[in-house]
Amino acid sequence: MSAGFLAIAKAPLWALVSARVLAAHLGGLQAPTDRDGFAQVDLIVDQGRIAAVAPRGTLDLGDTPRLALGGRIVWPAFVDAHTHLDKGHIWPRMPNPARDFEGALTTVKQDREANWSAEDVAARMEFSLRAAYAHGTRAIRTHLDSVGGQARISFPVFAQARERWRGKIDLQASPLFGVDFAFEPGHLQEIEAMIDAHGSKLLGAVTFMIPNLRRSLDALFALAERKQWDLDFHVDESADPAARSLAMIAQTAIERRFPGKILVGHCCSLALQEDDERRRTIELVAKANLHVVSLPMCNMFLQDRHAGRTPRWRGVTALHELKSAGVKVMIASDNTRDPFYAYGDLDMLEVLREGVRILHLDDPFADWAQVVGASPARAMGLDAADIVAGAGADFVLTDARDFTELLSRPHSDRVVLREGRAISAEPPRYAALDRWEGLSS
Repeated sequence: MSAGFLAIAKAPLWALVSARVLAAHLGGLQAPTDRDGFAQVDLIVDQGRIAAVAPRGTLDLGDTPRLALGGRIVWPAFVDAHTHLDKGHIWPRMPNPARDFEGALTTVKQDREANWSAEDVAARMEFSLRAAYAHGTRAIRTHLDSVGGQARISFPVFAQARERWRGKIDLQASPLFGVDFAFEPGHLQEIEAMIDAHGSKLLGAVTFMIPNLRRSLDALFALAERKQWDLDFHVDESADPAARSLAMIAQTAIERRFPGKILVGHCCSLALQEDDERRRTIELVAKANLHVVSLPMCNMFLQDRHAGRTPRWRGVTALHELKSAGVKVMIASDNTRDPFYAYGDLDMLEVLREGVRILHLDDPFADWAQVVGASPARAMGLDAADIVAGAGADFVLTDARDFTELLSRPHSDRVVLREGRAISAEPPRYAALDRWEGLSS
């Protein structure tokens, strides 16, 4: 975008003319759409909020300063419902040579025990948040490893970051530990204390098939019910079709009539189950009103990895079948440059681009538009923040005019607006991490 636009976007009152916005992002506004579901609209920004939105050419703009977009796409600011800010950017000092799930568990444990001081976690977390903000993300939920005393380090660091970023990125945190820790002496008491002092009224765990899984789930549900917290689980992140903790979580939620929100992530093994088993599980998930987040980039990187053999499946859950059953679905970043995923930059436009390819979220494209915005926002208890009158003017301007242009390039020239003003933030340079990645002398 031109310097002239940046000047306009710093004014208290200005307008965008001929912006291309998905009808799904317009809150029910009636406007003609193209074959991809985009409408062309004009909108007025006043004091950081959207004052009016209407079909192109129908608003009286008077002498309001304006930018003619010529049909370029405007997208609401992104919401990233599943990340690991405490793990980010440790690959250079602790790579995962096998690049598989078990190797990731082992190397992260080694790095955590050796390096995860408050200073180390804070520096890497800040780097990730700077990147996410520059890319156009307005809200993030992170999971924080919470075993071996790490919660006492990471939760205060997270709380400090949440305060620093207040007004820029809404931050939530969920503890992360194996469901088998539910009955470790004092463990849930420590987690409760950390959440009360520094957390987000959110309880989570990694679920997998253990003999006392239902008993462990009941303990977690009971704590969440007593504290009026929501739940967020890592679920069945494996290629084993016998991994069925997803169904047990749904059944537990139904039987206990759990009143809060439950977000379940990964659910990889669901895609490999027999059709009847998968259908029954999805019916339970829908009945329990669970939200499901798929992590396409990380799961394709890790799942079905065997040395010297081409992977046979993409590692992701049955997202189309879940959505067809009425389940609220979304996608998210997951890990960044750590032993679980060697790449990534908390760029939700990249997540959308790769998610469309990996999960076939383009049939039709408009039906999947909410997976990086309104759907994760609702799972996190946030406003959808669509492009509607009265909403904050938080959106991303691109040079694309249809979904193939949007998803064919990284759009490093995008303009991010927060409260109606173009931000000047850029993704931080990797050299800022040299000390923490073990690259500095």
